[in-house]
Amino acid sequence: MNSRWGMRATEMRYPKERKEAVLKKMLPPNNKPIQELAQEEGICEATLYNWRNQARAEGRLLPEIGSTPAGWCAADKFAAVVETAAMNEAALSAYCRERGLYVEQINEWRQACEQANDWDRSQNKQLKSIRKADEKRIKELERELKRKEKALAETAALLVLRKKAQAIWGDGEEE
Repeated sequence: MNSRWGMRATEMRYPKERKEAVLKKMLPPNNKPIQELAQEEGICEATLYNWRNQARAEGRLLPEIGSTPAGWCAADKFAAVVETAAMNEAALSAYCRERGLYVEQINEWRQACEQANDWDRSQNKQLKSIRKADEKRIKELERELKRKEKALAETAALLVLRKKAQAIWGDGEEE
């Protein structure tokens, strides 16, 4: 049997309405674990995982079971922001009540998404200022190194002259 036909047979076994009803049970505030749903509905766990993955691929919000909204992954938070982007205040409030969220959480996540889009720009500015400070420090260190090299060369030259003078005139203690 072709795997394509196997997939179609699975999809055809369950009406779309039943699939949607089961997926709704995975949504907040119900958040039923897949294992529990599989036993309750008599559907294979693998099928439920596939349904959840397909719904996520379509951009629907189906967070991991048992996690509070604060513990949702970035993709789930982003999906919630996208779902609510065009909603007015009343619709947003209803959406949040239905899913066990707070409007403040959605607003916080929206702000984080907006800031994430500016992350490159702010990172570049920060990196440029760090690079400028590093270049300035390198120039200061190079100047200091040159000054110390000159002082060392001068000291070495004086020691050589002193030895030559002692060799020519001898020690000054004899007199």
